[in-house]
Amino acid sequence: MFEAWRYRFGVLTVGATLFLIFVGGLVTSTGSGLAVPDWPLSYGMVMPPMVGGIFFEHGHRMVAATVGFLMLVLALWTARSEPRAGVRRLAWTALGVVIAQGLLGGLTVLFLLPTAVSVSHACLAQTFFCLTIALAYCSSREWLAAAPVQVDRAGVSGVAAVATGIVFAQLLLGALMRHLHAGLAIPDFPLSFGRLVPPFETQGVAIHFSHRLLAIGVLMAVVCLYLAARRTGLAPLHRTAAFALALVVLQVSLGALTVLTARAVLPTTLHVVTGAAILGACFFTALRARRLLLPSPAAPEPVAMARAAA
Repeated sequence: MFEAWRYRFGVLTVGATLFLIFVGGLVTSTGSGLAVPDWPLSYGMVMPPMVGGIFFEHGHRMVAATVGFLMLVLALWTARSEPRAGVRRLAWTALGVVIAQGLLGGLTVLFLLPTAVSVSHACLAQTFFCLTIALAYCSSREWLAAAPVQVDRAGVSGVAAVATGIVFAQLLLGALMRHLHAGLAIPDFPLSFGRLVPPFETQGVAIHFSHRLLAIGVLMAVVCLYLAARRTGLAPLHRTAAFALALVVLQVSLGALTVLTARAVLPTTLHVVTGAAILGACFFTALRARRLLLPSPAAPEPVAMARAAA
């Protein structure tokens, strides 16, 4: 029962982290990154007037502080009740990452939104999100009770790992595009300046078009993941892969809306948080595949095959 409550608390931390990414997206979408020019206080106060951009920026800080507190509680809880050393290390690592994330957020403000720090802040948020998913899953009934039921002949673990890597690269590129203000460097969709391949006259156009191209790679990777998971016949893997694919379809629609509405706040912010959800779904599928499937045996060496035949 105690373990079940820790699992529920872990899921709560995952949800709070995803909400934090949404709120962070609101800060960028509304241009409120420097609405509060100091840190760690806000205009020298713990609670400034919540008006205009201050509402988004200081609200982001409040949600971030809440997530940090949840992670602190979860790390201490895990350290006291978890017998597995690897899970305890995972909890402390997640706590260290969320502290580093807070410091990067402060540096982003103090150094007036430098691109390198802002992009690092965005990518570290995605990393922390994946760590919370892993920490919650390690405490779940499925992880604790399940045993591998078949060999991973469809290669789901490998496909899921590749899909997760491609999605993370896409999120990195998206963060770079967002913080370089290249979201409307190509103002039309699905074409680019009315052409399949735009003229690469500016850095913004090159980054924006690369983001669109990699979106095709994400779609292909997640389709492959869905097909591989479906071949296993295991409902948990099939469900998470199908969820990831549905999110990718939604994400493409949100990306189109972001351009066609000239970066309206709601579709732009939903585009950010849906990207994080796709990463989480692919990563969770990879974790599930590792837990529910046995590694596929390596092909025998030619010499060993000859000896066996003899």
